[in-house]
Amino acid sequence: MADLITVEDPDDPRLRDYTGLTDVELRRRREPAEGLFIAEGEKVIRRAKEAGYEMRSMLLSAKWVDVMRDVIDELPAPVYAVSPELAERVTGYHVHRGALASMQRKLLPTADDLLQSARRPVAMESVNAGQRVAVFEDIVDHANLGAAFRNAAALGVDAVLLTPRCADPLYRRAVKVSMGAVFQVPWTRLESWPKDVELLRTHGFTTAALCLSGQSITIDELASRNIEKLALIFGTEGDGLTPEALIAADEHVRIPMDAGVDSLNVAAASAVAFYATRWRSA
Repeated sequence: MADLITVEDPDDPRLRDYTGLTDVELRRRREPAEGLFIAEGEKVIRRAKEAGYEMRSMLLSAKWVDVMRDVIDELPAPVYAVSPELAERVTGYHVHRGALASMQRKLLPTADDLLQSARRPVAMESVNAGQRVAVFEDIVDHANLGAAFRNAAALGVDAVLLTPRCADPLYRRAVKVSMGAVFQVPWTRLESWPKDVELLRTHGFTTAALCLSGQSITIDELASRNIEKLALIFGTEGDGLTPEALIAADEHVRIPMDAGVDSLNVAAASAVAFYATRWRSA
């Protein structure tokens, strides 16, 4: 059973994991280096726990102690009970959901191992089921990345690969927007992009870059091929995919649009593409 500890000093060193949560640059440096991430809200904390992440501690306002009692009773990690005012002084914002947990990161698999093993549970029922992988290139907005992960979890994507400059999917805002979906979809970082397109080919994947190039086919045409192993590549906000990624991809693909709109937000585009190209068994 976890210890319930009342804390009244915002400078208490035991609360260090939670300090300055609104300082993006600070947290981007600290969290991966110290092997932690922050889960916010009851549902997200429970999903992180169910996904096997080890809890370092929890920070709860009084009204959330009873709500989280079953979690408290199961875990050896300390639980710090604080007032809403103290939580705001420590974190830098009003903690609306009243519950935060500091979680231990897991060691990421290699891309090679991930591509060999990742397959959504429903696909495990059939050896002939197709595989779908998403590659996100240099997406820097945590909300967009979190939403894209939620789309991937909801629409049957087996794994997500991130380029080296992509945002951290375990940053608090990304986790929050994803509603914990970042814990459900296997993911890792690529080491040498876009050379790693060759790794996808080695594993039998056809790579399709979402873009507006003159040689692009429609998403409907791509979907009609029902490619068994398909990797969809999405570019950063604004500029889209790099020229090097476009050269490396097997196909260029566009989502047809009306009303003079030429592109969608990357998270919205990912939802359309994941749904349109989902595997259809014979």
